[in-house]
Amino acid sequence: MPELITDTLEATLRRLKQERDAADQRYNNALTAVDRALPGSVDWPALRLSPDDSQLEALNREWAIIPGPPPAAPGWRGRLTGFIWRTIAPYFERQLAFNSRLIDHLNRQAAAAREAQRAAEESAARQRDHAARLAEFHATVMRYLQEITAYVDTRDRDVAGGDLVLNASLSGLAENMDKRWESLSVRDQRRDARTAKLSADHDDLRTLVSVSQQAALSLKRDLEALLPAHAGHASQPVAETAQAAPDTTAAFRTLDSYKYVGFEDQFRGSREAIRARLESYLPFFAGASDVLDVGCGRGEFLELLQGAGIQARGIDLNHEMAELCRSRGLDVTEADAVSYLVAQPDGSLGGLFAAQVVEHLKPEYLLRLLELAALKLRPGARLVLETLNPACWVAFFESYIRDITHVWPLHPETLKYLVLASGFSRAELEYRTPVPPQDRLQTIASAGNVDGAELVDAFNANVEKLNSRLFTYLDYAVIGVR
Repeated sequence: MPELITDTLEATLRRLKQERDAADQRYNNALTAVDRALPGSVDWPALRLSPDDSQLEALNREWAIIPGPPPAAPGWRGRLTGFIWRTIAPYFERQLAFNSRLIDHLNRQAAAAREAQRAAEESAARQRDHAARLAEFHATVMRYLQEITAYVDTRDRDVAGGDLVLNASLSGLAENMDKRWESLSVRDQRRDARTAKLSADHDDLRTLVSVSQQAALSLKRDLEALLPAHAGHASQPVAETAQAAPDTTAAFRTLDSYKYVGFEDQFRGSREAIRARLESYLPFFAGASDVLDVGCGRGEFLELLQGAGIQARGIDLNHEMAELCRSRGLDVTEADAVSYLVAQPDGSLGGLFAAQVVEHLKPEYLLRLLELAALKLRPGARLVLETLNPACWVAFFESYIRDITHVWPLHPETLKYLVLASGFSRAELEYRTPVPPQDRLQTIASAGNVDGAELVDAFNANVEKLNSRLFTYLDYAVIGVR
């Protein structure tokens, strides 16, 4: 163990150093790339956009090249001159108007060109100033990155020094632990062996104590019942006493019933767990009265019915079970189902419930029980029969054959048919307690190639078939309506 700690620590330090070196290399590469990516100085060209207005002054002065109308003259020359002038004067006037507009346009364009020249020179000056500040910022960033590299290196040296001190301290501690590790390992092995043995002994002892308690209670009750009878016959002759003595074989059967109470406690589940399982059956008896719980056992469902305000009573052949229920204030009779139902008036029951009972009955007894149930239940009353599902591999091999009092496994469809054939108007199957997914057969992932994929699909299909037949539901219930 100490060597493992030391090796792990050294491997961790080596890994951290490799990671740090790799990070330093990436940092230096990135810094070099940033340095190379920074643009150099720009040679800004001089602006030569001054407008050419050298001829503008002369054009402004000489645009009016058309003379005015000639003075009037006498004679035929004057009349001829006037006629000619009147003929060409409109053309001269249009030319003068064109010249005037052209000169005005040139004057405006020259002014706009001068303004554009001024704005361009101002913008260029600002761009040069911004470029200069940006270059200075880039140079500052590079200097910062170069300085922080040295700073981080010094911090790494401090941390590395601390790692060396820590490594040395842990190595010394590991050496000290190594001296005691072997003896501690041997002690742990001895302790684990003793703990495992104590745990097994504890489980056995708990079972024996539970059985002993049940046996003691059973013996106490039977002795209390036998002693008054014996005292009453003390003065009678021996022959008469022998004739009046109780059936000792039946008494010893009663004494053995405590063993099944212990079996229920250990293998079926705690009373709280059974109450939680049976609670879902309460809605089938909502609003009912005179409900009979056949084979009521420890009375979990009777307590649920009582808590829901439903009048109910129970019967059970096991003497200890019946005594246990009566000690909790439940109305329970020690009797078998057929004899008890024969004594009840027809149509007197508002419901009949039997959980994990029918698998204990012989076929002919079960058929008689179902006929009597149909006769004694009121129209519309419910019959609920819960039993193990022998069609499920886990239920049959893990639960059914564990109980030596089980007589006949009943397939779900068989029990449903028997209920309908006994006179009930309809019957439904309700599967309960599914096998956990982790306890089922598992499929495998698909293969990459086509041939492998077909094989995997065939395998998974067979797995699903087996799961649907062997690993389904541990229990089922048949719900019949009279």
